[in-house]
Amino acid sequence: MADALLQTENLAKRFGGIVASDDVTLAVAPGELHAVIGPNGAGKTTLIAQLSGQLAPDAGRIHFAGHDISALPMYRRSHLGLARSFQITSLFLDLSVLDNVALAVQAHRGHSFRFWRNARDEAGLREPARAALARVGLSAREQQPAAALSHGEHRQLELAMALAGNPRLLLLDEPMAGLGPEESARMVAMLRELKKELTILLVEHDMEAVFALADRITVLVYGRVIASGAPAAIRANSQVRDAYLGEQEAAHG
Repeated sequence: MADALLQTENLAKRFGGIVASDDVTLAVAPGELHAVIGPNGAGKTTLIAQLSGQLAPDAGRIHFAGHDISALPMYRRSHLGLARSFQITSLFLDLSVLDNVALAVQAHRGHSFRFWRNARDEAGLREPARAALARVGLSAREQQPAAALSHGEHRQLELAMALAGNPRLLLLDEPMAGLGPEESARMVAMLRELKKELTILLVEHDMEAVFALADRITVLVYGRVIASGAPAAIRANSQVRDAYLGEQEAAHG
């Protein structure tokens, strides 16, 4: 795809005898929400880790916004506009919600945390932090300690921290994990709004959420892409149904 914002070519990653990524080629167009689905052990998290720079591929290339980022460290990819949500698994629970996001703004700008005590009152940190909180619906909670939030609100806060750097593309790894029905519905509504402004690559087990949100879906099985296309085509694909969707429907039937 010539106009792809993110493109991988023949990505390969092995862990000993286990093939986690097997010749993975996919393209994410600007403005689309592209979901990656597959059974446990399909290589979805390994793919996200390679895209974000957490893991180096053994072979293949990654291109983002016209740059070959295959060998770039995570912070350089972040500066180009690639953000991963939920890679920061530990929030600062004793700090306020606003302070958590202001720290993320500071980190995206490459400043040292040792200046945090002096910087926490800077408008240059607070204003973008408040804007990120507004995007995820947490403005009313900004002064509360992060420890006071529910699990679903922690997910919203982590999302705000990823948005703090104004990314062009957001990598989301299982944002629905552990959420109840009401919290899942809130997250789907939030992602529906965010996809109007951002390109999103979503790894998710919740098929209801995937089919509600995705413009295109790529299916991984044993590290290989077995199908990629519009949601209706994926739902109708017999190979996908045999490998994954049928198992999902049986589990929820």
